[in-house]
Amino acid sequence: MTLRFAFALALAACPIEAQAQDGGLTFTNAARADYPGEVALGTGPGEPVEDWYRINGSLQVRNTSAATLTPFLPSPKANTGAAVIIAPGGGFLGLAIEEEGYRVAKWLADHGVAAFVLKYRLLTTPADPAIFRRELVSLRSGGKASFRPQDDTPATTLADGQAALRHVRANAAKYGVEPARIGMMGFSAGAFLTLSVTYANDPTARPAFIAPIYGHQRAGPVPQGAPPMFALIASDDVLFERGDFGLVDSWRKVGAPVEFHLLQNGGHGFGLGSAGTSSNDWIFLFERWLAVNRFIPAPR
Repeated sequence: MTLRFAFALALAACPIEAQAQDGGLTFTNAARADYPGEVALGTGPGEPVEDWYRINGSLQVRNTSAATLTPFLPSPKANTGAAVIIAPGGGFLGLAIEEEGYRVAKWLADHGVAAFVLKYRLLTTPADPAIFRRELVSLRSGGKASFRPQDDTPATTLADGQAALRHVRANAAKYGVEPARIGMMGFSAGAFLTLSVTYANDPTARPAFIAPIYGHQRAGPVPQGAPPMFALIASDDVLFERGDFGLVDSWRKVGAPVEFHLLQNGGHGFGLGSAGTSSNDWIFLFERWLAVNRFIPAPR
């Protein structure tokens, strides 16, 4: 199975069992999410022309043309000084910005970690929502569409990930975080982006730690002094169909810290977890890992 087909299956990042129309998907129009403090990163041509909508109740956005970063900050008393930039997935065609962005950021902020949801630039899809929705349904079922997910991170998306790290680091005092404890977490395509930022090995945009969640598992050009990595994927994820441990092995071969969780089940696109599967509550494993690596104090 190709990565493109895997992305097509999981593009909406919504539960397979959800009741839906149009080939397993129910589309509804949605207003733009409005959280305070959203920052334009200045990497695109201007104000994005975006389409916000819901798939099976989950908020999505597509056709972003300018990257933004939305902060979710912990209370001063709970603040650990650590920060995570969160990159949602969606095959570089859209962003599952609620399930793999805002919800994760709120959880982290509630547990003392500053979180920043990255709305990065995407590949262009049809401006007409009706055409896009019809073609997305076709794509998920292996049919034709005027767009296709990419197998790896587009250059514009990589630039957005790097700009996000530079912004948080440059404004660390403002956000109440320590520059040496700013990491990056990505889901699906966002995990691809997280790894691409790491492989780029740019000292001005180097995460202190990374957490690729249900991304590809192939080996890459691990940089010298690679950051500690927390990787997690379900065994029934289409991106793990070939049982590739290359990503984890590449970290181990250079002696870089790595923790890997192969969950029994959960599929792809489960966000914070899918009830009734071993993916549920995985975020607590990540919190413990942060503490073990001294990015945060030990959870109480």
